[in-house]
Amino acid sequence: ALHAEAFVFATRLTRLTRFLSTGDPDIAYRKVAQNTPDWFGGTRIGKTMLEFIRDHGQRGIARGAVIVIVSDGWETDDPEILKQAMQRLARLSHHIIWVNPRKAAANYEPLVAGMAAALPYVDTFVSGHSLRALQEVMDAIRNAQERTIVSPRQAAS
Repeated sequence: ALHAEAFVFATRLTRLTRFLSTGDPDIAYRKVAQNTPDWFGGTRIGKTMLEFIRDHGQRGIARGAVIVIVSDGWETDDPEILKQAMQRLARLSHHIIWVNPRKAAANYEPLVAGMAAALPYVDTFVSGHSLRALQEVMDAIRNAQERTIVSPRQAAS
């Protein structure tokens, strides 16, 4: 059986799974917004990712999992922290999918320091900027779950 967990990161990590269990998306959104006090506080991706690994990932949630990260990669901390976090997450997980809506722009290049630091540890990089692109995200999740061959990231190591 599949098991999914949801977290949001800004300046700190917030577990969202219980707020999303309602069948009503409006109620779920309201609960998430009410319980994410740093919603507009910037992003400290590396710090919060290390927190996830320490508090949740090493206990098994990330071990062998398909991890989906939705972020534009704008990091307010040192990108080296994000690089270290991604290295650790890559060792724990089976497949990392990074969804960045900015990727949809015709001239997009992952030059933002956080995105550049994370990308070498990402197996699938998609935009997720539209309903069609969200289908690509779902396809990437399904393909990662079904994949029995080594991922591109794992083949490079």
